[in-house]
Amino acid sequence: MKNKLMYTFEEDLKKRLKSPSFRKSWEESEPEYLLAKQMIEKRLIQKLSQRQLAKKINTTQAVISHLETMNANPSLQLLKRIASEFNSRLTIRFS
Repeated sequence: MKNKLMYTFEEDLKKRLKSPSFRKSWEESEPEYLLAKQMIEKRLIQKLSQRQLAKKINTTQAVISHLETMNANPSLQLLKRIASEFNSRLTIRFS
């Protein structure tokens, strides 16, 4: 019998957040993470590929990929087009 170590992303994150340096990095990247997560969720709910979404908002699949892998700094105009395609409202706030 093989002994597999299984744990969730949330469990791993909770453990890693105990490290001050990791916590600082996580907090700095959290907006990008949340954007990517929400984009992927919305895109999958609508059963769109990255290429299909890109075509609908007049950009390239590479741009969508960069957003979803947190390797982009999108303009507000691009985010508005994405939100519109998802029938969502773009909300930006400082807290």
